[in-house]
Amino acid sequence: MGWFGFNGGSALAANGDAGMAILVTHLSASAGSLSWMMMEWRRHGKPSVLGIVTGMVAGLGTIPPASGFVGPAGGVVIGFLAGIICYHATQAVKQKFHIDDSLDVFPVHGVGGILGTLLAGIFASANIGIFSGQGYNEGMSMVSQVSVQMIGVLSTVGYTALATFIIFKVVNSFVSLRIDDEGELKGLDLVEHDERGYDL
Repeated sequence: MGWFGFNGGSALAANGDAGMAILVTHLSASAGSLSWMMMEWRRHGKPSVLGIVTGMVAGLGTIPPASGFVGPAGGVVIGFLAGIICYHATQAVKQKFHIDDSLDVFPVHGVGGILGTLLAGIFASANIGIFSGQGYNEGMSMVSQVSVQMIGVLSTVGYTALATFIIFKVVNSFVSLRIDDEGELKGLDLVEHDERGYDL
């Protein structure tokens, strides 16, 4: 409900803009579930409920930057791509880089947010239709809009990396940021969140 609330509520009115934001949020979540399920089916021979729900969250986490500016088909495409790209990002973080990212926060929300911000520049339009892709600002080309979106992404990544580093240093001076060796071997998903039965 939170995503529907803040995506729809961003219009600050109960009007067509809010309705469209809510619709594309729902469509993106549904498409994200479907594409994540397909990826699991392809890799494991069957989907998991946790995977389908994670795909839904990937769709929900990817659509906010575009939710007020894209049409229904744009929402479906964004959500579908979110499921596929966030699935692969999750695989890379856990298996290639061996990072214990509890609840897959970065590959789902971080990668999804970046993807949604960039795709907003492709699908956004001042006149929202079934497929939109003329750039949100009138007279602005899609390439120009995507460039603006990229600047926003890079600025946000730089700011959050620096702010997070500072916060970690301050917190680490009071309490340890690391868990014990046994917890680290088992993984935070299991130790901190009891997330069982989902083998990537």
